[in-house]
Amino acid sequence: MVLVGVATSAILGTVLEDGLARDLKSQVARTANGVHGYVMAGMTAEEILTEQPLPPGTLLVVETSPEPPSAAYIDDDSSVVALTDAQIEQLIESIPQEGPLVVTVDGVGTFRVEGERVGPSSIVVVGLSRDDVASTIGRMLTTIGLLTAGGLILLAVATAWTIRRGLAPLRAVADTAARVSTQQLDQGEVSIAERVPVRQADPRTEVGRVGAALNTLLDHVDESLTARQRNEERMRSFVADASHELRTPLASIRGYSELSLTALSRGQGTALETTEASLERIQAQSLRMTSLVEDLLLLARLDEGQELVYGTVDLTRLAIDEVGDVTPTGPDHEWVLDVGDEPVLIAGDTGRLHQVAANLLANARTHTPAGTTVTVGVSRNGRDAILRVHDDGPGIDPSITDELFERFSRADRSRARQTGGTGLGLSIAKAIVDAHGGSIRVTSEPGDTTFEVRLPARPADPVAP
Repeated sequence: MVLVGVATSAILGTVLEDGLARDLKSQVARTANGVHGYVMAGMTAEEILTEQPLPPGTLLVVETSPEPPSAAYIDDDSSVVALTDAQIEQLIESIPQEGPLVVTVDGVGTFRVEGERVGPSSIVVVGLSRDDVASTIGRMLTTIGLLTAGGLILLAVATAWTIRRGLAPLRAVADTAARVSTQQLDQGEVSIAERVPVRQADPRTEVGRVGAALNTLLDHVDESLTARQRNEERMRSFVADASHELRTPLASIRGYSELSLTALSRGQGTALETTEASLERIQAQSLRMTSLVEDLLLLARLDEGQELVYGTVDLTRLAIDEVGDVTPTGPDHEWVLDVGDEPVLIAGDTGRLHQVAANLLANARTHTPAGTTVTVGVSRNGRDAILRVHDDGPGIDPSITDELFERFSRADRSRARQTGGTGLGLSIAKAIVDAHGGSIRVTSEPGDTTFEVRLPARPADPVAP
């Protein structure tokens, strides 16, 4: 805006100066013809202007050798004012050697002048005042300056408003982050409810994408904190379950140990029989504790990628063996095999896959009532081998279906050994299946519950050339 103002003023000044030069040239021609007789008669400039008035702002200088020059001008009131000798001398001295002839006279003003010879020894110099040009340029500069200042102020206000509006989402992000930073997230049940407002998180704009990204991050953190809280609750439940599971055998071991020591110290005749029975109970409880500890150790090693010894596994034979093993322990259930004539071979750890099948069948036996039909099926689907365990029992509570395979999760919340368990069976099965690169899932509704294990089948043998 400043450059445009300066350029406009310069162009306007040039146009006005050119117009003034044209007017002066015309005025000089007219004046020289009009005052020729007066000059020849020896009249001064003041006398000539009195006899032949010119427009206001016109300067007239007459020099006839050897007489000194005379000068006068027409003021704004159309009065003729004669210049003093000092003013005349200043006028002559201020005439430039080159360029436009512009002179300045103190107390009078600035004039653009041009001379014309009149007769053999006389010169007439006519000047037009530059006051109108200077005034016009001054008004122009003042107007441009005011408009530029006003425009800059308006631009500054508009820019500030635009920037503040454009950065509003960033302020909302900063405010949201500041509020979240004051929340206590290191303990207890936590939830992050703070979010950047939807209108400040428009993913279609660059700044809005920052708000949307923060909301996504807060959603992820909130879900992680919820999962952490859930895991802590399950851990506490597991610790209570494990404590209950371990307390009973430890109490039994302690009780039978004290009973044996008491019998031996008293030297009773039945001490040998008592000690033998006590040792049997101690052994049984020790095995029970060992099983629990081994389950925990197995999960830890599976997490580290250990514990698997690969070989060829016949999934059909595995299902037949496991059904044969579980039938005597669940005589009140009906066990059905649904396998084909051809073996379904996979590459895996035989022992661990037996454990998966055993856990699924034990789960069906424990959590279904007597008379339930449990069907074990093996099939192939493309390059996958599938093991299914189906029962027509009451189904699984929908509230725990999504977390059934997580550690320390139990379908029965009781701590009864017959039905509650420690919540590690299905999590161990999932860990083993995941380690084999497979998947395990469950679908359940009353009368129709199916656990499906999908494992990569053994690749086909290469064809001989």
